[in-house]
Amino acid sequence: MAIGEQPAYLRVASDLRRKIVDGTLPPHTRLPSQARIRKEYGVSDTVALEARKVLMAEGLVEGRSGSGTYVRERPVPRRISRSGFRLPSGANPFRQEQTAVGAQGTWESRSEQEGASVDIAARLGVPVGSRVMRTRYVFREQGEAMMLSTSWEPLDVTGRTPVMLPEEGPLGGCGVVERMAAIDIVVDNVSEEVGARPGLADELLTLGGVPGHVVMVVARTYYASGRPVETADIVVPADRFRVAYHLPVR
Repeated sequence: MAIGEQPAYLRVASDLRRKIVDGTLPPHTRLPSQARIRKEYGVSDTVALEARKVLMAEGLVEGRSGSGTYVRERPVPRRISRSGFRLPSGANPFRQEQTAVGAQGTWESRSEQEGASVDIAARLGVPVGSRVMRTRYVFREQGEAMMLSTSWEPLDVTGRTPVMLPEEGPLGGCGVVERMAAIDIVVDNVSEEVGARPGLADELLTLGGVPGHVVMVVARTYYASGRPVETADIVVPADRFRVAYHLPVR
């Protein structure tokens, strides 16, 4: 293979991708069989299989048990709005932001105590094994799972207070900023780092994806005078949503 020349499986995947994008292979059409790909492109079974794997990883095709591989319907990406952390009193951040773009958002959650892992301890600035409250969320838009979130709060901050459980009590569901204010902690900064990775099996099962689909991950941390008081991983399916930021100009 000459320098700069694509491997055979990528050349095959590129041509099939072009046919999917330009409509030659429309949604719900069966992808050419491995034998047909082998014959049409003059490649081995291994190359044909690897080309199909590439298209599956890109979310362009999906396998159907006992039937073959089919072109997926390409969803029009929708926005998940994020607008910073200064919200009106009593407003849930997710519900407020979804209302702003005309959506109807609901969520379910479950909280339990655990010891901080190495990663979470570093993000919260606490010793490994420190007790934290972990809360897992599934956010839905008109019943469809659209976003997952797992948050961690150090119990040396919220333990034995009315806001120890994020979704229970008088301020349940009000968001980190207002809950912390109720125990005299002023959140004055938030950081978010956005990355992407293949979705984990349990994430894709909940979000309705297939193995190989990419998810965006927003690693968020709230701070009060430089001290982390909450950190969270927010997971969004990249093929169906875009994360849109609306931040105040100071």
